[in-house]
Amino acid sequence: MPHGEYCASRIRGLSVRDIRFPTSLQSDGSDAIHPDPDYSCAYVVLFTDTNFKGHGLAFTIGRGTELVVAAVKSLSHLVVGKKLDDIYDDFAATWRSLTSESQLRWVGPEKGVIHLAVAALVNALWDLWARVQHKPLWKLLVDMEPEELVSTIDFRYIEDVLSREEAITMLEEMKPGKEGREERMIKRGYPAYTTSAGWLGYSQEKIEGLLKENLSRGWRHFKIKVGQDLEDDKRRCKIVRDIIGQDNTMMVDANQKWGVDEAVAWMKELAPYKPLWIEEPTSPDDVLGHATIAKALEPLGIGVASGEMCQNRVMFKQMFQAGALRYCQIDACRTGGVNEVLAIYLMAKKFKVPVCPHAGGVGLCEMVQHLQMWDYISVSGTTKERIIEYVDHLSQHFKTPIKVHNCHYLAPKVPGYSVEMWERSLQAYEYPYGSEWNKMFAEGTFKDPRATPPPWVEHRQDGDITHR
Repeated sequence: MPHGEYCASRIRGLSVRDIRFPTSLQSDGSDAIHPDPDYSCAYVVLFTDTNFKGHGLAFTIGRGTELVVAAVKSLSHLVVGKKLDDIYDDFAATWRSLTSESQLRWVGPEKGVIHLAVAALVNALWDLWARVQHKPLWKLLVDMEPEELVSTIDFRYIEDVLSREEAITMLEEMKPGKEGREERMIKRGYPAYTTSAGWLGYSQEKIEGLLKENLSRGWRHFKIKVGQDLEDDKRRCKIVRDIIGQDNTMMVDANQKWGVDEAVAWMKELAPYKPLWIEEPTSPDDVLGHATIAKALEPLGIGVASGEMCQNRVMFKQMFQAGALRYCQIDACRTGGVNEVLAIYLMAKKFKVPVCPHAGGVGLCEMVQHLQMWDYISVSGTTKERIIEYVDHLSQHFKTPIKVHNCHYLAPKVPGYSVEMWERSLQAYEYPYGSEWNKMFAEGTFKDPRATPPPWVEHRQDGDITHR
């Protein structure tokens, strides 16, 4: 497939900004581990020597975003100055160069802050490619021939479970019926569930009101946060089940709160409320712990879902091999952007594990809709046991926000990855100098980080030190 008339151009520059929203003020996003998140992102723009720009981001929850911003700057030399043809002709090699920079790799590798920075850059590259092709990202992926799509994936470390040839065969086998499945996505969209009533910091009155409101709008799948207090979890689960009834679906999410035995015991107590799954019951790195929990809860009809904090394709590979997941939850920017997410979808296909993406946050809903629609059209061919998380926070800051109708994500029509933000939002919420942050600092809503020098020790060349 030709890359487009502008792919002979170069990336001439890059900007990255620390964008934070004060969601902790309303307890939006609160859970058992993260009681006060301020939904944030490291926001990247790639500039070319034509009129095209690429927009990408990595989601964070406040403090620490500055680390991702610094990591993006450290990796930027691997992208800036490159011709687009050279990037997209061997995208897997470009991806590997970002994850294998000889010194930065040491503070990864392929995990943590460095990998979040890789995701922000890679997502911006895909957004740019889709814009050059004049297609929304899902359509760009769907239209690729199997060989070309597979050529974007780095198979290092996963070839023992999935080869290039197997991946190509999977995609070839799904060609029949693609046009019909694409038409269904355009006409009806992809089914969704809502977490908007489930945050742990919400009052009972707020939970009840949101549940009733969502029911009246047709929602039938609901997720709530658990894990802080067992008796309170029982009370909240009962509220949800009483309001939504027995025929609708409830899921619960512990956000890594428990140890393995604790997770099993806790979920046995919540089993009477019939949750479909327990999400992130323990450490995201504990593959065998997840497998133990999954085996113990299977007789109760409770599946284990995880993946939003799974660091890379290798961890997912082991989760699949161990039978640790009943539902795979990819995150659009926890692993290394689109290239690595494609590999995870294909492994999930091989192990017959349905993918139900993690969303919410800043821009996650906008991104995962593209990935899941590609999965339906080109990989799985079904929406059975598959559903996308929906949270309606912060979409107003995006130029092409998600559109949900009849509890289904509608297929995006605008070229790109749907994450370009309004400049007015960027100027208002860039941390710590944006107009909204300046206002909150002046009001005392948040402490101004510029007011007090950090307490580190500065070493000077003359041997003297200055305590700050």
